[in-house]
Parts: sequence; C-alpha cells; structure tokens
Amino acid sequence: MRATLRWAHSDLRTHRGEALFLVLATAGIVASLLLATALFGYATNPWQRVFTQARGAHVWLHTAPSAPAGKLASLDGVEYVAGPYPTASAALASRGTRASVELRGTAERPAVDRPLLTSGRWLDASAPDGVVLESRLARALLAGPGDTLTLPGTGRSLTVLGVADSAEPRYRPGEQPGLVWALPSAVPDPGGQVIGLRLTDPDDTDYAVQRAVTLLGSGAVSEVSTWQQARAEAQGDNRLLGQVLGLFGIGALVAAGLAVHGAIGTRIRGHLRDISVLKAIGFTPGQVVRVFLLQHIAYALLGAAAAATLAQLLGSRIPGRLGDAIGVWQGLPGHTTALVAVPVAAVLFIGATTGLAAWRAGRVPPVPVPRPAAGPRPRTPGAAGPLSGAARWALAARVPPALVLGWHRTSTRRLRSLATITRLALPLLLIVVAMSAWTTIDRFHRSPERIGLPAALTVHADSGLADRDARALLERDPQVVAAHPGVELAALVPGQTATIALRGLGVDGDPYPYTLAEGRPARAEDEAVAGQGLLDLLDVRVGDWVRMTVGDQPQILHIVGRSIEPENAGRVISTSLDTLRENDPELAPTLYQVRLEPGADPGEVAARLTAAGQGHLDVHTVTNPADGLSPLRAVVAGLIVVLALIGLIELLTAIGGTVREGERDLLALKAVGLSPRQITAITVTATAGTALAAALIATVLGAPLARWLIDAQGASSGIGAGIATVPSPALLTLFALAAVTGAAALAALPAARAARRRLADTLSAVT
Repeated sequence: MRATLRWAHSDLRTHRGEALFLVLATAGIVASLLLATALFGYATNPWQRVFTQARGAHVWLHTAPSAPAGKLASLDGVEYVAGPYPTASAALASRGTRASVELRGTAERPAVDRPLLTSGRWLDASAPDGVVLESRLARALLAGPGDTLTLPGTGRSLTVLGVADSAEPRYRPGEQPGLVWALPSAVPDPGGQVIGLRLTDPDDTDYAVQRAVTLLGSGAVSEVSTWQQARAEAQGDNRLLGQVLGLFGIGALVAAGLAVHGAIGTRIRGHLRDISVLKAIGFTPGQVVRVFLLQHIAYALLGAAAAATLAQLLGSRIPGRLGDAIGVWQGLPGHTTALVAVPVAAVLFIGATTGLAAWRAGRVPPVPVPRPAAGPRPRTPGAAGPLSGAARWALAARVPPALVLGWHRTSTRRLRSLATITRLALPLLLIVVAMSAWTTIDRFHRSPERIGLPAALTVHADSGLADRDARALLERDPQVVAAHPGVELAALVPGQTATIALRGLGVDGDPYPYTLAEGRPARAEDEAVAGQGLLDLLDVRVGDWVRMTVGDQPQILHIVGRSIEPENAGRVISTSLDTLRENDPELAPTLYQVRLEPGADPGEVAARLTAAGQGHLDVHTVTNPADGLSPLRAVVAGLIVVLALIGLIELLTAIGGTVREGERDLLALKAVGLSPRQITAITVTATAGTALAAALIATVLGAPLARWLIDAQGASSGIGAGIATVPSPALLTLFALAAVTGAAALAALPAARAARRRLADTLSAVT
C-alpha cells in the first residue's frame, strides 16, 4: 500500500495541471447534470402540486349559457362535474395596467379545481364586489388583498379579497385572459358558462372531450382546454433549459470519459519501463490497475463532491430562474436521492472508462520488450516511418524540415492520431453546438420577426371605437409602421377533441407578414398558413385541406404554408380577415397587430397609444419567447468553459505523448544538424496539425448537428423547424484558428524544454 501511495503521489506531482483540470471538468459536468435535474423537477412539480391539492379538473368546457351541463354527469369516465359557472369577459385596470380577464361567478368555493389561496381570504357575501385573482394575473396588475380594481368604461370597481393558485391555463397578456373568481351577482350579464370535468382515467381525456362535445352539440361549445395543455404551458421554458443542460452534461461526461481514457493510455505508453519495474519488484497486475483506477476515481470524487456541495449550499442563491429552480427542487421528496445519484453515476462512468484504460497497464510484461528492429527501409529521424511522396516533395520545395517532419509524425501514426483527433473533436463539436444555441437566442432578441413576431404590440379596442377610427388612431403615432386588423377565434378541430386558435389578420390589400418556414403565403380565398403544433395535432401537411368548427359554423381552409408560431404551442391556423368574413360578413376586428419602426421602444409607444386611446385601447407588448431563455446564455457560457477544460486535458495528453515519443529521435535530429528551435517546431507542428484536424471535424459536423438539434426542439415545442441559426463562417473560422493557436502555444513550452535536454539525459531516456 505504501508503494502504491508513493507511486500515486509521484504521478500527481508530475501531472498536477492535468489533475486540476480533470477535477474542475468533473465538477462542471456534475453541476450541469444537477442543474438539469433541478430544472426538470421545477418545471413539473409546481403545477403538479397545485393540480393534486386542488383536485384539478382534467377538462374545461366553455359553452353557451343554455347548454345542458347536467347531462355531462351521466357520461362514463366522468368522476365529478364542476359548475356550470357563469362567465363574462371584461378588462380590469390597476395602477395604469390593464388586463383582459374572465369573470367567473361562484357562490361557494369549488370542490373540484379548488383555488389554493396564497394570500387574503375567499369570497364573502358581505363583500358583493369582492374578487379573488389568479396569482399570475395579480402579479401583472400589481394587485393584492385590499386593492381596488376598475372596469374601464363601466364605472364599476372591484375589491381584491384574495390571491389564489389554479391548475388552469394561466394569464398571458394578449393570449390567455386572467381568471377572476367573483360572486354570481358580480357577473350581471354572463356571456357563457364554464364546466369542469374530473375524469376517472386522465389518459382518456381526448375521448371524454369528444363525447362531451357530441352530447352538448358542437355549436354550444366555444372552447376546450385540457390538463395536458395547462401542464405544458406551466412547464414552459424550464423544461427546455433542463433538456439543454442534460444534453450538454451527458455529452461532456462522455467527452471527459474519453479524455481520461486517452490520458491513461498515453501515460502507460510513456511509463512502460516504470510499470515493468513495479511488476519486477512484486506488484501484481491487479495492483498496477488499482494505482491508475483509484487515482482517477479520487479526482472524479473530488470534483463531484465539490459540485454537489456547492449546489446544495449556494445553488438557491443563484439569481434568477436557476436559483428559484434549485430552491424548489431542494424541497422535493426525491431531492436527496438525486443529489447523491447524479454524482455517483458520473464517478462510476469515469471509473469505467478509467478501468478500461488501466487494464492495459496490468498487461505490461515485467521485463521490458525491446523495440522492434527497423525495417529494410531507413526511418527518417523525427518521423514515425518512411517519408511519403508528399513529404519528399515538400522537402524538395524547400518547405522547412521541421514543419514537414511534424506533419509527417502525425499523419503516419494513423490509428493513434485518429483516436486523439476523435477525442479532441468531441468537446470542440459540443462547443460549436453551444455557440449555435447562443447565436439562435441572440437572433431571437435582435430579429423577432424571424421567429414569427413581426408585430411589437397587440392592441384590443372596445366596442365603442370603430375599426376605421381605431386604425387611424394607431397609425397616427410616428413610430407605427402598420396596424393590421384581426380577430382570434377558438375553433374545434375535427373529432372535437381540442381547441385551436383561428386567426384572421390583415386584409387582402394589406396582408399580414407571416414568417414562413415552408410553402408560400396565403393569397387566395380559403388559403391559410398553420403552425407546426397544429399540423402535428391534426396529422396533416402543407397542401392539405382542414375543417374546423367555430361555434356552429364550419370553416374549411387550404393550408399552403407552415408559419413559425411561438404562441399557443403552435396550434394556430392563420388566414386573412377577409377570408373569415366570407362566412360572417358582420365580423369586426377585435385586435390589431402593430408593427413599429426599427429601433422603436415598444414600451414607450404602448404608453403613448394608451394615453391617446383615452380608455378605449388595451395595449400590450408582444412577449418574445427568447426572454424566457435569457438564463440559457449564462448556462451556455458555463458549458463552453467546462468543454474547454475537457479539450485542454486532451491537448495536454497529446502534447505529453508527442514529447515523450520524440525523445528517442532527439539524438538523431541533433546529429543531422537541426537546432533546438527546429526540434521544438516539429512537436508544435504535430500538435497543431492534430488540433486543426479536430477543429475541422468539429466545425463541419457541429454546424449541421446544431441545426438539427435546435430545429428538432422547435418542432417538438410546436414552434416549428427553421428557427436554428449557426455561427457565421467567419466566427467558425476564428474558433478553429483559436483552437489551433492555443494548441501550438501549449505545446511550445514542453517541446522547448525537451529539445534543450542534455545529451546524457536523452540517452538515459531511450536506453
């Protein structure tokens, strides 16, 4: 044991930098995997907790007031019917902020989908104008218990009694109205009613919706929402962050394992004589294997323990969403198990790769095997074999011998060089993918029109303002380019199992500029473009005809293009307002999509339009989905650092192996007249050539892989493929040059030291 420890201590002193980088890389990998686990838990648990505690409904149906809701209780699979509750659409204002809401009348606290109070109290008959707000709506209105809300244009006011969490779809400005619970007397003119269904088998949701709509009649049902939609919306970008972290964490773990495997293999080749001596003095093959195995497992354990400790002690203090995610995750039941399992799994993987490489050390014979004699053809000093025709031509063309011999040394050791290039290319490839993710997010921020958001503002006008007057008022602002009138309707898909958004935006003379990833714009009557989420939901493609139902009126549209749709999970079909007026000539615009001049501040323009509208306009800035991905930039930067550390480990290994293998040629190179600087250039050229080949592979394969991964994620989220942006050729070229230059700089110092070694030292190293 003492000899084993002395050997490990000696090896650590010799390779302190490599050991440090391995510990840091392991810490970064484990931290990435722990953050991914935390984000997955954070994405799923809050909504699931609310849904379970509130006994949430699996289906919500918005119907006409006359719909016979009592019949739904007789359906097979329906455990409980909540409601019907009278509803009315309204707008609430507080502290200069307006929000579209759904007033829901309920005499008592519901038993199914029971709102969970977070502050204040529930409705009370002694306060007829009291309301309870859904928590996200309360945050948007900056309102809490005791505050007074106004209903613009009515002269009424409401008092906030409490704030509650709900498992239903949450408030999204311009997309989903906020939920407000009130006494039935506070909903004087209900325009509809809402019914909740709790099912015995949640997996039968689609079938239950279809039967419920058939029973009530499709004309009586205006909107359907399910628990799957609410869960997906609540998870939002947190799940995407978790997927990105998990993907890169696993990729970095594989790269680190390969780097450790290569480092041990190179070290074994460089210490064959020492290992033979160990066996000669009594070390068994198992003891030799354990020396390498325990040493690298100790490095991995140190890094994994450091990452787990920091995540536990300081993770919740990270500002922003990551800190919130870790704080919530630390309170989950499986937190302790994950905190132990993830580091242990990482250490076991590194241990497995270490064991495979260390096994070769156990096979080294106790008596050094003499080097094979040279073949009949003389070997060129500094090269691994006879010079190739290209190398001889380069020497004849007076290319510096150091460059020729350095490149030839790499090219002739094909299997070994290919393994080194592959191990180095993997972290570089992942860096290219990470750079592509950064570039895509940056494009989202700089050019929102490229991801389906050409409009910066969404404006809702009340019924007291005519369409012509509303457009004139909006286009009067000097920074408004265009105000496209439109309407958004809830439509039932064929089979009546889900609700989609049917939009009519723009008119024939002034079409709305949709962002298309496939097909062409809708020009003729009955033509439309659709999001990826809708195509997947209906299992249709561009070129197909689809039929949907709006109220009791069918609408048949020809899909001629696929648009990038970041809203409503891509379950959107869009056409012109004139096309929708073919079925309903009296259809009037209810919203306006406002495009602004480049550089205009949407917040300032929104404030001016709100003031100019004198209470008739409800103006919202369009939410950019990239805003929720802002934490991903810091994550990507951290992952690039971790991957760079792994690449650095592989480079140090390659440099050490090249220097040691060049020691036996040192005497010959000096004998033929090469100076120490030229001998140094041989090693530097060999290392730079390896880095250049790895960088070329990483850039050639990394860019299409990144595009495929990003587009696959966009398609799975409903936004659709076509959103990926890879780094520019200039940036990729700069990245490759940086990798090659860094590799050459790292190799320069150890190569120079080796070239200046005394002849006696060199002779002892090769004997």
